[in-house]
Amino acid sequence: MSSILTNNGAMVALQTLQTVNKNLGTTQSEISTGRKVANAKDNSAVWAISKQMESDVQGFKSIQESLALGESTVSVARNASETITDLLTEIKGKIVASQEENVDRSKIQTDIAALRDQIGSVVGAAQFNGLNLLSNKSNEAGSSSVNILSSLDRSGSTVKSSDITVGKQDLGTEAAVLGATAVGAANDLLSVSGASAAAAGGTVTVSFTAGGAQAGASYSVSLTGVGGQELGTSATTFSYVARDGDTEADVSNAIFDKMTAFATENELADTAFTRNATTGAITVTNNDATAANTITVARAETLDGTAEGGLAALSDVDVTSQNGASSALSNIESLIQTSINAAASFGSAQGRIETQKDFISKLSDSLTTGIGALVDANLEEASARLQALQVQQQLATQSLSIANQAPQSILSLFR
Repeated sequence: MSSILTNNGAMVALQTLQTVNKNLGTTQSEISTGRKVANAKDNSAVWAISKQMESDVQGFKSIQESLALGESTVSVARNASETITDLLTEIKGKIVASQEENVDRSKIQTDIAALRDQIGSVVGAAQFNGLNLLSNKSNEAGSSSVNILSSLDRSGSTVKSSDITVGKQDLGTEAAVLGATAVGAANDLLSVSGASAAAAGGTVTVSFTAGGAQAGASYSVSLTGVGGQELGTSATTFSYVARDGDTEADVSNAIFDKMTAFATENELADTAFTRNATTGAITVTNNDATAANTITVARAETLDGTAEGGLAALSDVDVTSQNGASSALSNIESLIQTSINAAASFGSAQGRIETQKDFISKLSDSLTTGIGALVDANLEEASARLQALQVQQQLATQSLSIANQAPQSILSLFR
């Protein structure tokens, strides 16, 4: 039945044309933007995922910059540590030469002093962007290490950052500066057990309280002899200023090492100073044969000190005498090992940073590829679809034109 009020053919043709035009607009948008999901309206779920992943990619780009900065900083410290190791090895050669009696030890000492000053210059210059990993003298908590931003860890909607921690290695040659403020009795680390004076054959033990070390605190043990005692009547003091992160074991080790060096230089018996490897307690033994020649042991603790450099013992190297040359030969090995350990630590950290930087780069590329798979348009497919839709649009337009002419045929019935 034909009707002049309702043109069903035109309505169907119009709906078809509207659908084709809508699909054509969508396809043209994909081609122009390169995305099949350009906004939340296109596909809200996929769009939300892609935006979250895009924010992660941007974060990883910042992490790559952080890792590059950290790698450069650690690389400078490693190279400086290796240079210092070479200089210490050269100093060892000078010390070995000084063991010969028929040499000019004063000139050798001058050479050693020059090399020591060069080490100080290397340490001072080993900084990148103001950060020097070869200096560790701050008393602030956490100052003994540097955190380098290394990753973002996502768990659902929660994101946390991860760091690579690089410990500082102090290779300075500066002497410690003892503090002046007394430590309260409740916070004492050192204690002298038993009698503080040891007669011939007697002992005095210095104990260390677990967990009692404080950054910037100065810990000193003084020994005073009387009469013919080798220590003499003047106090001989062994001090150590704790760094951030030091424990009572570190303090005990440092003081004991200085006592051992003193014993070697003054040719004291091996039993003069002994240390308990478990508790860290140091025992002082009076090996004098004369009962009246006692040793008095005293302790002192103060705050607000400045720690010595890790190679501060270089300042005590004096090869102008035979005893000094022998003591220097014994001490230089531990200093070389300190420098080697520092270089090895920095080398390990640099390798880890490089590995993480490569991983973050590959991860960013993978995330970017994944985002593309979600939202990028297939341009080959879109191009083929565009041509098909253009043909459909022409046909739909012609169909609508034909349908609109249909009512005209009704007029012929009334002619």
